[in-house]
Amino acid sequence: MKVSGFTIIRNAVKYDFPVVEAISSVLPLCDEFIVAVGDCSDGTLELIQSINSPKIKIIHTVWEEEKYRSKNLEILAVETNKAYAAVAKDSDWAFYIQSDEALHEKYIDVTYKAMQQWKDDASVDGLLFNYQHFYGSYDYLGASPRWYRREVRIVRKRDDIFSYKDAQGFRKLPNEKLNVKLIDADIFHYGYVRDPKKMAEKMNFNQAMHSDDPNKMMAMFNYDNVDALSRFEGTHPALMQERINQMNWRFDFDPSFNKMRLKDKFKLFTEKITGKRFGEYKNYKLF
Repeated sequence: MKVSGFTIIRNAVKYDFPVVEAISSVLPLCDEFIVAVGDCSDGTLELIQSINSPKIKIIHTVWEEEKYRSKNLEILAVETNKAYAAVAKDSDWAFYIQSDEALHEKYIDVTYKAMQQWKDDASVDGLLFNYQHFYGSYDYLGASPRWYRREVRIVRKRDDIFSYKDAQGFRKLPNEKLNVKLIDADIFHYGYVRDPKKMAEKMNFNQAMHSDDPNKMMAMFNYDNVDALSRFEGTHPALMQERINQMNWRFDFDPSFNKMRLKDKFKLFTEKITGKRFGEYKNYKLF
């Protein structure tokens, strides 16, 4: 079984993406890892090179912001497809990890076994992971239905599979959802656990790139735009520990505080009873 990893990255140093940790978390599962490094001069290329693994293969890309100006952030899918296209043609699976995600080492074995289990079943287009979304600090998880529960991170290496919209997931030609199997493994998402100053810079950049009105850009960022959080009681991936120790801002939250909409509360209530989240967006077919 041959497995390739792939990701995209740009301005990793400037916006403090934990991309080294992201790549390193899935590297043990991969025979090669494609990193599409976008045009930037903040030291991102050197950062990726510092991983110093023979598995790493860097391709250089140019992000065409003007061409893909839209609120759907299609440019992320365009760049992801460039990385996916560079994956070895004879790979059985391609593991996509975003630059603010990580796979806990405790899920390495179960992920490998799942890839082995479904490798020869052509009806399985990809593998689905559960998600844990951290917010504000490494101690709190998003607890409302606005956080997606699951997403596809392992796909077949096929010409008909492509990154979809904002690169959160994948589809296959002509525009069909993938048939996937859910595995008992979690992806840890750290997109909202960064120095607030770095987050403000990133949010400003995104809005500047996709808005014709620069006055709408955020002048600052704080972590008060949240409806409900729960306390995280587990362990983080070991490779995240140094970053956790270096956290230089303070975020406290009372988990009893809850300003979820009534319909969101109802969704969570019914989910506890049925195990299903009604009205959930699913960019895949679970079978």
